[in-house]
Amino acid sequence: MGDSKEAGAESPPAGAAARGGLSLLSQGESEEPSAQGSALFLGGNEVKSRAVVKYSSAPPRTAFARLEEKTDLKLPPANWLRESAKLGPAGTTILGNSKKSKPFSSFGMAYDFIDSVGNDVDVVSDSENIKKLLKIPYSKSHVSMAVHRIGRTLLLDELDIQELFMRSSQTGDWTWLKEFYQRLIDQKWQRKKKSKEHWYQKAILSKFLYYSINGDGAAQPVPSAAEQQGPSSSDQATDSDGASWPAPFEMPSSVSEDPSASSQGLKNDFVRNILWTFEDIHMLVGSNMPIFGGGRYPAVSLRLRDNNKPINVLTGIDYWLDNLICNVPELVMCFHVNGIVQKYEMIKTEEIPNLENSNFSTKVIKDIAQNILSFLKSNCTKEGHTYWLFKASGSDIVKLYDLTTLCEETEDKYQNPFTMPVAILLYKVACNMMMKKNQNKKHYGTIRTLLLNCVKLLDKSRHPQIIASANYMLSELFQLDEPKKEESSESPLNENSDESYSEEEEELADSDENGSYGTGSDPSDDNKAVAIIKSVGELSVPEKYKSIHQIRPSCTFPVCHDTEERCRLVLSYVLEGLKSVDSSIKKESDLPAADPNTPIPLKYEDESTRGGPEGLEKQMALFLDKMGSLQKGNYSSQSGMIPGSWQHKMKLQLILKSSKAYYVLSDAAMSLQKYGRALRYIKLALQSHDTYCCLCTNMLSEVLLFLSQYLTLCGDIQLMLAQNANNRAAHLEEFNYQTKEDQEILHSLHRESPCQGFAWATDLSTDLESQLSVSCKCYEAANEILQFSDLKSQNPEHYVQVLKRMGNIRNEIGVFYMNQAAALQSERVVSKSVSTAEQQLWKKSFSCFEKGIHNFESIDDATNAALLLCNTGRLMRICAQAHCGAGDEFKREFSPEEGLYYNKAVDYYLKALRSLGTRDIHPAVWDSVNWELSTTYFTMATLQQDYAPLSRKAQEQIEKEVSEAMMKSLKHCDVDSVSARQPLCQYRAATIHHRLASMYHSCLRNQVGDEHLRKQHRVLADLHYSKAVKLFQLLKDAPCELLRVQLERVAFAEFQMTSQNSNVGKLKTLSGALDIMVRTKHAFQLIRKELVEEFDQPKSDESAPAADPSPGLSREEVIKLLSIFESRLSFLLLQSIKLLSSTKKKKSSNTEEDVVLKTNKQIYSQLLRATANRNSTLLERIDVLIQLLDQLARGGSGGQ
Repeated sequence: MGDSKEAGAESPPAGAAARGGLSLLSQGESEEPSAQGSALFLGGNEVKSRAVVKYSSAPPRTAFARLEEKTDLKLPPANWLRESAKLGPAGTTILGNSKKSKPFSSFGMAYDFIDSVGNDVDVVSDSENIKKLLKIPYSKSHVSMAVHRIGRTLLLDELDIQELFMRSSQTGDWTWLKEFYQRLIDQKWQRKKKSKEHWYQKAILSKFLYYSINGDGAAQPVPSAAEQQGPSSSDQATDSDGASWPAPFEMPSSVSEDPSASSQGLKNDFVRNILWTFEDIHMLVGSNMPIFGGGRYPAVSLRLRDNNKPINVLTGIDYWLDNLICNVPELVMCFHVNGIVQKYEMIKTEEIPNLENSNFSTKVIKDIAQNILSFLKSNCTKEGHTYWLFKASGSDIVKLYDLTTLCEETEDKYQNPFTMPVAILLYKVACNMMMKKNQNKKHYGTIRTLLLNCVKLLDKSRHPQIIASANYMLSELFQLDEPKKEESSESPLNENSDESYSEEEEELADSDENGSYGTGSDPSDDNKAVAIIKSVGELSVPEKYKSIHQIRPSCTFPVCHDTEERCRLVLSYVLEGLKSVDSSIKKESDLPAADPNTPIPLKYEDESTRGGPEGLEKQMALFLDKMGSLQKGNYSSQSGMIPGSWQHKMKLQLILKSSKAYYVLSDAAMSLQKYGRALRYIKLALQSHDTYCCLCTNMLSEVLLFLSQYLTLCGDIQLMLAQNANNRAAHLEEFNYQTKEDQEILHSLHRESPCQGFAWATDLSTDLESQLSVSCKCYEAANEILQFSDLKSQNPEHYVQVLKRMGNIRNEIGVFYMNQAAALQSERVVSKSVSTAEQQLWKKSFSCFEKGIHNFESIDDATNAALLLCNTGRLMRICAQAHCGAGDEFKREFSPEEGLYYNKAVDYYLKALRSLGTRDIHPAVWDSVNWELSTTYFTMATLQQDYAPLSRKAQEQIEKEVSEAMMKSLKHCDVDSVSARQPLCQYRAATIHHRLASMYHSCLRNQVGDEHLRKQHRVLADLHYSKAVKLFQLLKDAPCELLRVQLERVAFAEFQMTSQNSNVGKLKTLSGALDIMVRTKHAFQLIRKELVEEFDQPKSDESAPAADPSPGLSREEVIKLLSIFESRLSFLLLQSIKLLSSTKKKKSSNTEEDVVLKTNKQIYSQLLRATANRNSTLLERIDVLIQLLDQLARGGSGGQ
């Protein structure tokens, strides 16, 4: 009865081999007529049918024994009622192939072919149930079936009302349904007994089948006692093999311990499981029909008929469907009269619908199948609910009830015996979908719906493992580590409903167009029934019940609008899972009772007792010891969980999930600048991880990597809290807030460990230094973890990030100590010596910078290394400033210590430039370092120039060093590049040229002898003065400096004039000096402009006089320079007049000189009058000078 193709069409699922009777089928046996275990039948060329045997436990087929004519079937054969592999389960009962199906037969098949459930298959059922449904319009007999929906699959099982109510009388389990049935459907219910004729026909059929498998085909009577016992034994067999209903939750105890064993007691005991495609309907069908084969007939089904009774439509449909489902091309009919064999007849399957007296349309059968499926799919919408399809005997009305809803109206919702198998199946289908690696997000909605419905059906106290596992899988559906990218294209906006259908959708199906339901005769029927088929005749109308609600292959998945919402959903599932695990641990009574509504007091230590950063070192050492011990797999649980138990495994997974969720929440809060909230979440993440470490027997490198990431984020948060100290109160409030959910999760964690392993990293300190130290220790701990199991080579990106952060925090701490040292220095007024506190701060700062530089250099981060070298240079300059002394300013000299530290600063700046290599790498940093280097050289040169160390060095050497330093400063001062710093560079360069010119001017005045050197100094002074003027003229905010340089140039000209003997030479020098005076007009115009703006401002804004109108302009300095300018101009004009007058006496008249003399006299006269007037305002004096300089430019010394 089996063949190689039955076994080979598809490999049987795991667990199928565990069933009794599975045998390997030899290749030599005759095969069913199909190359793929399937065949295409065109019943009257109107319907398509294809069948694939998924599993078969039948032995190889043998030919049936053709009985001789006149064989008496009333005599039992010798082998009657003995178990026979050839007949399969039909051999153990006289029910034959019409054997009564068990109430959970579809569940047994669904467990074995879990891949098909919820996705590919529309219906899973016993073939007897399928036939009964398709015969509804032709049959007056009653129909009673339980319908369950799993995804898009419907599971159909016979619901034997009589058996149920027999059971109800004994146990009282189904009293509510019995009452409902009697009230609405059959008020005078009583068990109907089968007739003697029924049992006689069954006995004849059973004996016929046994004769057919008997080799010789002869009747072998058995003692008469056996014959007499036949009917009675058959009656017993019927009862014993009837529906074996389990009591509510009479599942084996192994279910609660191991979900994989949950199918125990719900066996798939069909000889064959067939994937039957009838038109567009895919069905997984169980069949026990014996199939014979051999010789001329490779596959036939065997039937017995009373010759006096013609075949009716019901029998014809029965035979036709059996052959279609089992892929049998022919039917052998044996006719008998009163049990005496008459003849055999061979009928092809496709001819069955056209037999005399049993004529039926295959197209109508197809329409009935499609209508019934559409009717059920449209109305059995709620997953996990038990629906009851019922047609009373002789009635034309088919009703569908939702038993789950009816049951919920009673006190105990677990009275429905289908509850447990449905929940287990929902769980198994979800598990199966989760385990498929190629699943994408579109299936997540389906999985979520399956799991939510599973959890809804189960009793938490009895099935903690399945509930914990389901909640964990629900949490796994939400991708925590991905950016927000929900696939909303497939999700209409009813995301948060647990069902795939909303109430509105169910109502839509009730329309006049498809006429699926109408008002029944009894209004009370309508209140209870979900849907009604008013007349079975409607089922034959094509597409009468065309479903407008195809059960969706993918249910909606909730769209989380932000990360926090997603994480909160995950944590809610994690909490439910943790509660299930905790409730199942027996040693609960040993633990101190804790109220989850009360926050758990944490053991805070006073910072003074911990010793700040020093105490941190000890805690870090303890932490690292603990991390080392993790590698050895130390295990410690306070609740007494057994390592390796399901509770232990599940709690580990749930805790790890909670730590990830809190980490993501912390990261999200960090990006929103909610640092107090971020610290609270990372604290919970680390507490979860600490508990994980206590429970874990074998630490995975992936989990260590998570810890490194958590500590890195914790370091970031502590750093940001340190940098945002002004908002500390708000951060503290956020940090101390706790939701009820967080408290309950923490309560579950505290059952296993004290959760204090990372307390050193997550305290919110009010001390800036402490916060920075904690941040640094977090990064150091993260780095140490990466060193443990070679994680740094496996995660180079994270390793680089940790080292960058370590470098950065060490820079921050270095700058913090450096600023503290600078503050101490500014407070030190009287004492000349550097304090020990300052020196300690320098050392700490230098150490931090040095370590930070090493961090950046180890990851080839030249830019950041350069910045830290630059900061080290700044530290050296602060050290130099500290050694400048604050004694008598007049006696002060540039000390060797200052020189030493400034030179060290120069070295660090040069190292920074070498680290960068070229400006192209990072122009901004390069320019910054260049500027700092230029400043250092300039400061050093200025101090040497202003506080010349004459007690230690010769004047010439000092001048040489100043000159060299100034030129180096100039070299690193970029005046040409257009940038925000360009005016500063121009001012710096102008100042350098001015200082150098002043120095050479001074040398020239003080030097005696060496004419060559004097000439060189004269040229250099002139050159630097002219360069300084050019640069100052480019600046609009340095008129006083420009004026001062010009006055020095005039003084330089006057000094040169003293060494000249001839009047011509003196006149020429005077003319040059006056020309310089004329060029100062630009400076006076700038000063005048600023003064005008200063005077105008108070008029427009009365409240502004207190503010400095022009911070760049000093009134006192302007008055001082103005007075000098007036006196020098007066002196030059007087000298010019004297020289021109004496020249005029000696020489003949010169018109040009006369004009100059006349102009100079006029200007001199006006200048004397103006300076004599003490009442003139500053603005008036400047206006006079600008006017005089204009006159001088037009007709003055231009001719000279």
